[in-house]
Amino acid sequence: MSAPLGNKFWKMANHSGQNLAFDSPEELWDKAQEYFQWCDDNPFKEEKLFHFQGTIVRDTVSKMRAYTQRELCLFLGVNEKYLSQFNEDKAERNKEYANIVTRIRDVIYTQKFTGAAADLLNPSLIAKEIGLSDKHLHGQDPENPLPTPQTQAVEVIFKDFSDEKE
Repeated sequence: MSAPLGNKFWKMANHSGQNLAFDSPEELWDKAQEYFQWCDDNPFKEEKLFHFQGTIVRDTVSKMRAYTQRELCLFLGVNEKYLSQFNEDKAERNKEYANIVTRIRDVIYTQKFTGAAADLLNPSLIAKEIGLSDKHLHGQDPENPLPTPQTQAVEVIFKDFSDEKE
């Protein structure tokens, strides 16, 4: 059954797209900052053994926790599609949210990149995560393999001195 003619049901929807989990872009940014602070305050703990003055000592070492978009979404109580919608939907209300999401993604990228550069995070894992690759350096790309070193044939000429007459 279709809606009756002349209905005004459309007025009940005062927004376009998915309901917003945050009242303002600033609230989203504040919650993202809470997540970043939580990550900094809750590093991973690794138990290590040390040799000190002839005695083996067991201690814990703090390890940097990488910021991730997926973990941020869990922290915020939203899914990853929620963050993506702001860049997909060109509605005016989403421009400010899109700017905040871009800033959040930049913070996540920068934290991972600098953490890997300082060897605080696994550089190989982070390089894959943020889209960097060194396969060209290793000649692993079948489309653009590294040239193999050319070996030049060295011609050695031996002269038979036994046939020469003095």
